[in-house]
Amino acid sequence: MIGLGALLAGLLFGAGLALSGMLDPAKVLNFLDLAGQFDPSLAVTMAVAVAVAFIGFRVLRGWSRPVFAGAFSWPTATDITPRLVIGAAIFGLGWGLAGICPGPAIASLALLNPAILAFLVPMFAGMALAHLAVARCPRISGAVEIRPAQTSR
Repeated sequence: MIGLGALLAGLLFGAGLALSGMLDPAKVLNFLDLAGQFDPSLAVTMAVAVAVAFIGFRVLRGWSRPVFAGAFSWPTATDITPRLVIGAAIFGLGWGLAGICPGPAIASLALLNPAILAFLVPMFAGMALAHLAVARCPRISGAVEIRPAQTSR
């Protein structure tokens, strides 16, 4: 049953990405190009996604368990780690350069676009290198404390 739930969730997520236009790298790049051909339509997509997620998490917090599994796997980490910061920076840089991120790239496999394969191969290689780097350098995943800037009087 867990596999069926994962399949349905993946299909729903992929359909949402396709309907929003996130499978088109040019549309994403135009959204990120504030000084050029800016296309604000993806901001609506993000706003709707945040609203749906906010409501969905509020509703699910009241459930005792999910439909297709024995227990929820809520995220518990709250630390800002170097691993998180470096990963987010690489993710954002790659998304800004290519106009596509991992979710839409995997959903785009259904379109049989060779350019997507040219994205996915280096993406999986980068993921493997990141895992290797973390395994060899445990300090990368260590937590750091972020303090607010102090003001002088």
